[in-house]
Amino acid sequence: MNSVKKIAMLMFIALPSVVYAGEAQVKWHDFNDYRDVRPSNQAKGSYHKQIAKSIDEHFAKLSEQLPKNYTLKIEVTDLDLAGDVRYGGVNEIRVVKPIHFPRIEFNYVLSDESGVVAQEDNVSLKDMGFMDKIKMGRDEAFYYEKRLLTEWFGEQVLPRIK
Repeated sequence: MNSVKKIAMLMFIALPSVVYAGEAQVKWHDFNDYRDVRPSNQAKGSYHKQIAKSIDEHFAKLSEQLPKNYTLKIEVTDLDLAGDVRYGGVNEIRVVKPIHFPRIEFNYVLSDESGVVAQEDNVSLKDMGFMDKIKMGRDEAFYYEKRLLTEWFGEQVLPRIK
């Protein structure tokens, strides 16, 4: 048993250590100008704050995968949440059907201490088959939008890191 601990310690010490502590900065435009961020049974202002907070936290979580001194700046130019708000008797509810897929448009700049690593304007993401995929984390707010951003981050941002 003692030799297993020694081997584990040697592996831990011998492996190169990479510090991950990237940062994300998200800029939002006026939510009234976005395609579909309509609340169902919630005040518009608090719902918009909930969206911004949730997506900001998601970008912060994604940026933790970036090396130290990397910054991802995002400017969200349009947002269309999955589903559509419909009247359901007395209350309005967001009905999620395949025809109302999530869309997000933004500009981004990925930089490190030496300057810009990657930059793109007018990034347009949409997932027309969002309901055909396995859904892990069903109760998470804005799940489909976050999954869309996570896929983009893994395919477009992480490969650009030196």
